[in-house]
Amino acid sequence: MTDHEHLAERLRTSIGGLVRATRSHADALAPPIAQTLGLLDRDGEASIASLAQRRRVRHQSQSRTVKDLEGLGYAARRDDPRDARGRVIAITPEGRAALDRDRRARRDWLAAAIATTLTPAEQALLAELPALLDRLSPHTYPPR
Repeated sequence: MTDHEHLAERLRTSIGGLVRATRSHADALAPPIAQTLGLLDRDGEASIASLAQRRRVRHQSQSRTVKDLEGLGYAARRDDPRDARGRVIAITPEGRAALDRDRRARRDWLAAAIATTLTPAEQALLAELPALLDRLSPHTYPPR
């Protein structure tokens, strides 16, 4: 394994472990609910088919998640302004508030872990990581 491959594997497992730890300590919303609300919050209203495709789940599974969201008052169906026959799902103010609470809980748990586990020098080093990861996120391999 090359140095880059070794580093990539360490990052993959470390980031995955951090995400799992954060979810297990701080998530208040079930993953399908949180994922769907996140998509609706970031990208705006969408059809069930579009949500299913972006979440990589079956249409039937996404339809159940949308029904759950509607039951909680976190999402609502509306007529699709681009297709008179279609319907879209939109996040409600209650859904946005639930998503914000969930995100805040994750942030707060991680902030507490950083403050109590890492030294000031380690915290300064960690502060450099988000910018580096942001640069890697749009990378495609092999180049198109």
